[in-house]
Amino acid sequence: MNLFIFFILAFIFFVCFFPDPAVSSHCTTQTPTKTFQRCMTLPSQQASIAWTFHPHNATLDLVFFGNFISPSGWVGWGINPVSPEMTGTRALIAFPDPNSGQIVLLPYVIDPTVKLQRTPLLSRPLDVHVLSSSAALYGGKLATVHAGAAVQIYATLRLSPNRTRIHHVWNRGLYVQGYSPTIHPTTANDLSSTATVDVLSGSTTGGSGAGGVVATLRTFHGAINAVSWGVLLPIGAVTARYLRHVQSIGPSWFYAHMGVQLSGFVLGTVGFAVGIRLGDLSPGVQYGLHRKLGFAAFILGALQTLALLFRPKTTNKFRKYWKSYHHFVGYSCVVLGVVNVFQGFEVMGQGRSYAKLGYCLCLATLIGGCISLEVNSWVVFCRKAKEEKLRREGLIGGSDKGSGIHNSQH
Repeated sequence: MNLFIFFILAFIFFVCFFPDPAVSSHCTTQTPTKTFQRCMTLPSQQASIAWTFHPHNATLDLVFFGNFISPSGWVGWGINPVSPEMTGTRALIAFPDPNSGQIVLLPYVIDPTVKLQRTPLLSRPLDVHVLSSSAALYGGKLATVHAGAAVQIYATLRLSPNRTRIHHVWNRGLYVQGYSPTIHPTTANDLSSTATVDVLSGSTTGGSGAGGVVATLRTFHGAINAVSWGVLLPIGAVTARYLRHVQSIGPSWFYAHMGVQLSGFVLGTVGFAVGIRLGDLSPGVQYGLHRKLGFAAFILGALQTLALLFRPKTTNKFRKYWKSYHHFVGYSCVVLGVVNVFQGFEVMGQGRSYAKLGYCLCLATLIGGCISLEVNSWVVFCRKAKEEKLRREGLIGGSDKGSGIHNSQH
């Protein structure tokens, strides 16, 4: 059990102290063609910006650093004059020209019809003061677009007088149909790509003002659910299955099983409530499968907990039916919980993160322990069956049972 606790603590350490790769990249003020005064790492997609603001004429020199996610994909950056959201963004989108293969940069306006995918995204002039713009791949003219290729989008803007707070919006997609970029992925990492930056002071806030709160809640939601549904509940099931037959510990296995399960369900309920709150704070963001699995696991966990109030005595004739119900609901809850933890990693864009690696190590250790205990249980069962057969045939006496088991254990 101490080993399990160690892995739980290790998993929490991974979640809390290993940064998301999207946040761990460092910004730079140096580019091959220009040096800027300030830089900032953006909160998602390993993106960053660097800029120089000229207050005397309200012009802004800026470069956006992004990465392609496919050879036929696109990378875009823009500003929203009204609010930190995709709809209404005036964007500059870079992608390989379908005819020449060279990188091109075209202007687009993200209107509501584009967001609802009613019409393709078509290039058109922007109604903001873009004095100049260009795009370049990292590596110079010989560089080619591929998954992971770095791109720099340069722009010089003239801002409105006394308005230095800029709503930055950025994203990237997998495909371009002709000269029309298609919809980007809809993971949490891709839907949180907004930030409001004061180009004069360098201060920043999350995309909607609540972006920081949402990010914190999302991390807490993922960590507490992985520990509760993905670790504690499986450990509780293992405790009941393999410790109940150990006579030396008496009824202690039951209290250990109940304590672990109740702790897991209470923590899982907190994580479930945080997930509901995240849904309220993120209108328009839907994760159908993750949400359905979460509700199913919570309902099964609640039924399993309520079943303790109606647990028949061992002499009751309905006891066997209650046990069948308890086992079926319990194992179903454990399976759904573990599956939904992995689904949660994908939703959060953490499919290749240290947190997922830590959880996989913890789960693999638990599964390895289960296999060892299962093999041991079958060995003990076969030994007892053999002794019972010999006893029926009269080859060993009843008094040999205890000594036989005792000697075999040592």
